[in-house]
Amino acid sequence: MDILVIFKLVLVLLLVFILFNLARALFIMVKAESQQSMSQYLGRRVIFSALVMLLLLLALGFGWISPNPRPY
Repeated sequence: MDILVIFKLVLVLLLVFILFNLARALFIMVKAESQQSMSQYLGRRVIFSALVMLLLLLALGFGWISPNPRPY
């Protein structure tokens, strides 16, 4: 497999995991009698969001991806 395909697959999986943790935190917040802490899921979301940003910056630096020159 090409490195670009693997990179994109990892990014998509990380984004899905981020959304999953956000949804888990939402359900814990809505469910008032839950004993679990909502902050652990929100903390995971923040950590993996930072990891996605770091991976995107590294990919830009290595030239694996290129930014859109005209975003409009």
